[in-house]
Amino acid sequence: MGFFERNRAELAERGIDPARLPPGQYFTDRFPVLHAGPVPDYPDLSTWSLRLFGLVAAEKVLSWDDVLALPATEVTVDIHCVTKWSKFDTVWKGVAFTDLMALVDVDPSATHVMAHAEHGFTANIPLADLTGDNVAMAVYLYNGAPLEPDHGYPLRLFVPHLYFWKSAKWLRGIEFMAGDQPGFWEQNGYHLYGDPFREQRYWGD
Repeated sequence: MGFFERNRAELAERGIDPARLPPGQYFTDRFPVLHAGPVPDYPDLSTWSLRLFGLVAAEKVLSWDDVLALPATEVTVDIHCVTKWSKFDTVWKGVAFTDLMALVDVDPSATHVMAHAEHGFTANIPLADLTGDNVAMAVYLYNGAPLEPDHGYPLRLFVPHLYFWKSAKWLRGIEFMAGDQPGFWEQNGYHLYGDPFREQRYWGD
């Protein structure tokens, strides 16, 4: 029995449905750290901001206090990384994407969002994946505590039904767009969409 088969068997022994694990993934209790570039340092959030722009009637810039003043949502969900690890029953709290979107008048022609993060990192996501029944948020708490710097402090996008690179760390902007275009990792060979259960890891998958 290979590693992945043993991992699934272990889940069954623990009373966890192995069907929760996408193809080619293994379960872990750890939270591995993966990112490009250095970890940003935020000693003071008084100058931090989140910009909502693109196909909107008027841009809006939120301060950190503005974000914290918005209605908060908490969810418990599984997450899946393109590097093949999955972590179950993770607890996150933040602002539902629909509540952020309600702050601006989005043009009906908008079909996609580009998440903008520190160091020029970007991630593209269909707008429908951020506004439908999926759990999409801008999160600032993990397991009841502020995000660790390595995991996106102070704010990260959270799109758990897609591979976790779409949940951009150190979020600073949300751009509404007409049509899709590749973000940082997508320009470097990753799949435009990134569905874990369809193993959409790279171009051609």
